[in-house]
Amino acid sequence: MRLNITGRNCDRYLLNLNFAEKKMERIELEGMKFYAFHGHYPVEKEVGNEFLVDLAINVDCLKAGETDNLADALNYQVAYQIVKTEMEKKSDLLENVAKRILDRLFLQFPEIHNAEVKVSKLNPPMGGEIKKVSVVFYRER
Repeated sequence: MRLNITGRNCDRYLLNLNFAEKKMERIELEGMKFYAFHGHYPVEKEVGNEFLVDLAINVDCLKAGETDNLADALNYQVAYQIVKTEMEKKSDLLENVAKRILDRLFLQFPEIHNAEVKVSKLNPPMGGEIKKVSVVFYRER
């Protein structure tokens, strides 16, 4: 069967093929829980709140998988410490926290191909019952 794809659809189809060819390993740190003082309003900065952070890093892990040697791997203990350090710094906006986390990760680990971080504030003070509010930032090298 032959596909006849032209124009925008062709570009989208080729992009999807390229993505499939470049699929790689993914390291995920999920459900990192922190108590922090992020928020625009004074009460958020004084009382604080609980936050969850999820992190996904796409990186070539094949060598580490073969050698079983931490020196050949992205050390996710270091990645966790980066997240923890950035969560300890007060910010008005979750967007600022998410950007700082990615900035530090990309500086620390040049082997990262792309990464995504989700920062969630649990039970945000918004005048109603809300489980959480989240921001998701994605970056490619």
